This record gives sequence, C-alpha cells and structure tokens, in this order.
Amino acid sequence: MAVELTEDERIVLDFHPHWTTLLRSILMLVFIAVAAGAIIFFVPDWDMRTQIRLGVAAAALVVALAFSLVPFLRWFFTRYILTTHRLVIRVGIFSRTGRDIPLNRVNDAQFSHNLIQRLLGSGTLTVESGGENGQLVLRNIPRVETVQRDMYELINEPRAPRPPA
Repeated sequence: MAVELTEDERIVLDFHPHWTTLLRSILMLVFIAVAAGAIIFFVPDWDMRTQIRLGVAAAALVVALAFSLVPFLRWFFTRYILTTHRLVIRVGIFSRTGRDIPLNRVNDAQFSHNLIQRLLGSGTLTVESGGENGQLVLRNIPRVETVQRDMYELINEPRAPRPPA
C-alpha cells in the first residue's frame, strides 16, 4: 500500500496489528478442522456415507473461510504508518477507511500492556489529539513501547519552519 508523502516527509514505522489479533481465528480453524475430521471419521456405514463426508467437508470449509480467512484479510489490510509528520491508519478489505493524525496536533501518546501482552510484545496505544476527535485507542500494537517512544520523539523534534507558499 502506498501512502502519498509530502516532499519532506518519510516513513518511520509501517506495521500491522500484532499477530495475536489472529489467535482466536487460528484456534477456531483448528477446532473446525478437528471437529470436521472427527465427524468424517465416525460417519456410520450408510449408503450415503461418501456424500455425507463431502457435505461435512464442504460445510467445514465454508465455516473455516468465514471464521478464519475474513479475520486474516482484515488483519492483513489494516496498516498503521508513522511518518515524520503524521500517524496514518488504513482499515478495510474491499472498502477502505483512513485516518491521518498530524503529529503537531497530538497532545499525548501513551501505552499500556498487561503481563501477557508484555511477554508477547504488544499493547494498547492511546493517542490524544486536539480537535473534535479526542482520543484514538489502538489495540494490539506490536512493540507498543517503541511506537510510543518514536511518536514522542517525532512530536518533540524541532522542525525548521516551512517557507511561505
């Protein structure tokens, strides 16, 4: 995904939500595969045994796609990009939504994570900006402390004034 950058802007970080966002989908996929495999294995010896097995396999495939592929695509197409001038958020598979928060409007950026999140390297980033939008809470951010630190450094970095247009 390409983000249009201004002349003096550069990308500092470009990342997806943490992989743990997909944990529920992965567990659901395993459960569906085990359940379908057990049903297929234990189908009684009826005349329609093959058709029942194919039906169970097809139903399991549809359910697996709904509960695993869609969340994966949602994770894959969610991007957070921190540039020298703004925080860019892009979300969506077919229709996309985006939000750009200029760093010069950010009042505060803080992170939090519990013990499990610390062990896995993720957390929640809360960005407070001036204006009508208030706080933005981003969950499951990988290396949340690094993201918050980099954002803080960029916010407080002295910039040369832009020449008048």
